[in-house]
Amino acid sequence: MNLALTVVEITAPVFLLGAAGFGWVRLGYEYPTEFVTRLAMTFAVPCLIFTALVQADIDAGAIVSLGAATALAYAVAAGLVFALLRLTGQSLRAVWAPLTFGNTGNLGLPLALFAFGEQGLGLAVVVFAIMAIAMFTFGLWMVAGTANPLRVLREPILWASVLGVACLSLDLTPPETAMNALGLMGQMGIPLMLLTLGAAVARLEPAGALTALGLSFAKLAIGLGAALVAIRALGLTGLPAAVLILQMVTPVGVTSYLLAERYKQSPDTVAGLVVISTLLSIAALPITLSFLLAP
Repeated sequence: MNLALTVVEITAPVFLLGAAGFGWVRLGYEYPTEFVTRLAMTFAVPCLIFTALVQADIDAGAIVSLGAATALAYAVAAGLVFALLRLTGQSLRAVWAPLTFGNTGNLGLPLALFAFGEQGLGLAVVVFAIMAIAMFTFGLWMVAGTANPLRVLREPILWASVLGVACLSLDLTPPETAMNALGLMGQMGIPLMLLTLGAAVARLEPAGALTALGLSFAKLAIGLGAALVAIRALGLTGLPAAVLILQMVTPVGVTSYLLAERYKQSPDTVAGLVVISTLLSIAALPITLSFLLAP
């Protein structure tokens, strides 16, 4: 009973904020998704990543191990998704990236924070940063058939991660005034991401609900399997392993829909994946957390 209440306490704020964004749009109020997303990804989330890494009580070796396990997990997931789509005849361009990369930002970061505290958040941003880099390089190639690896150098998330890991490794802490300012900006990140997720889902027009449901279950199984393979292969244990599992079972992210829309790769199909997998996560994520938090 105590475990069930703990899981509810962790997941309820996340889904309630998402529901608030959903309801806001459904009631007809304006929500400038593009502006809010850019604000979050350019300022709030990089500040959140930097301060979480600097303030986290994490050994630098754990970050390296988690980073390696994350890269391996996504490589395994990409391979499994590729095989699944070849077997089922689904479009690679449309759904390869969405089924490989999850919503580790909008959902993964707040869940890690509420479930595992500041240390969990620090580890989760490592997974998120690697996912974001992979998404805008290899993931972009999956969707568009072409990619510019140098583009990732323009992403504030990359530099926030690099600087945060450097400060953590060298035991350096910026002046208190700077940390307070960065922390204040970073605190906007999680509410903005959750509200934006709900607002984006409210505007999507899903197609092929039955197919989307099957693929959403497949994504969940592949993400979990890929995480377990990476954990076993690299000997990851404890909190880093739990964080990796949680991040790998997150649903399809809104970013996948935006890329599909931009490159005209079946955006309605991807919209269906975002909506159905997000709804599925309302049950799947609490169940996953109940196993990860069990004594």
